[in-house]
Amino acid sequence: MARLQNKVAVITGGAGGIGLAAGRLFVQEGAKVLLVDLHEAALQQAVQTVGSGAASYEVADVTQPEHTQRYVRTAVERYGGIDVFVANAGVEGVVQPIPDYPIEIFDHVMAVNVRGVWLGLKYVLPHMHERGGGSIIITSSVAGIRGTAGVSAYITSKHAVIGLMRTAALEGAPFGIRVNTVNPAPIETRMMRSLEEGFAPGAAQQAKQRIAASVPLQRYGTPEEVAQLMLFLASDESRYCTGGVYMVDGGISAR
Repeated sequence: MARLQNKVAVITGGAGGIGLAAGRLFVQEGAKVLLVDLHEAALQQAVQTVGSGAASYEVADVTQPEHTQRYVRTAVERYGGIDVFVANAGVEGVVQPIPDYPIEIFDHVMAVNVRGVWLGLKYVLPHMHERGGGSIIITSSVAGIRGTAGVSAYITSKHAVIGLMRTAALEGAPFGIRVNTVNPAPIETRMMRSLEEGFAPGAAQQAKQRIAASVPLQRYGTPEEVAQLMLFLASDESRYCTGGVYMVDGGISAR
């Protein structure tokens, strides 16, 4: 039986990497999916990749209240409501020590990774309340529970969304709304290619090898492996799970 049959899911950062993998899996499991991202061409390609009439898209900047209200309204008008919200849009910033870190890039990372999640919660929660409940999944990171030199904005943002999740879980619980974070380790995505180059300019492949060697399972994860955990949290199988920090990190957090 399809685990998300008759459910409606909204996924931000839906045009690539983890968001696209989640969209594909959710559709396979019976959901109607609205993919949200900045660039229409990438979203059009994502919907084709998902390969189903059950998926569509909305172009939006998650840092803007009007854009957030628009994608929420689109999901409600197009599909009748929102059962699952995956707040996945995120940016990595640059690799620089704090004294050298550009203020405008710090502000941008916080705007996308924290304000974008907060705005999503602000406008999705009332619709889930009206619908009688739902599941919200926020993409944090292993960076949300650890520190790493050179990526102060990203580390700060991923810690912050765990705090947002815990507050939203308490506020949503009386209305049947569950809220959790998924915390990936390094995953085979564009973001990691950018970070590898940032950690070792001109020697990104060597950086990848070092990072992979630091993972107890000795490899990066895949977007599909993260999406499988998101599927569990989106489904009724996780109906007693809220306020949780769910690691999908190859064992990094065990150290």
